[in-house]
Amino acid sequence: MEVLHPKPLETHPGEQVIPWARRQLELAREILDNPGGGLLFATQTIGQVRAALEEREPERWEEVVAILGQAEDMAVHREFEQSRRLLTDALEKLPSK
Repeated sequence: MEVLHPKPLETHPGEQVIPWARRQLELAREILDNPGGGLLFATQTIGQVRAALEEREPERWEEVVAILGQAEDMAVHREFEQSRRLLTDALEKLPSK
């Protein structure tokens, strides 16, 4: 096998990041306190969405990124209801279409 270059990353270009981010955050909100890895998966997902939005348009998503940072922190500290409320706030700030 010959490896010539790394495989391109699927990064959801342009506005495609928004529906992806919404789906990911909705899932994270649902499984946040599920036993068996829900918290780990949810916090990783929140962090990935936060990073993806910040990477693309930091000024546009500044408020959402800040909310997601708080939601992630609340989840890590097992403040699940507060984290869910923050995720709902973030979702309200993302366009739905």
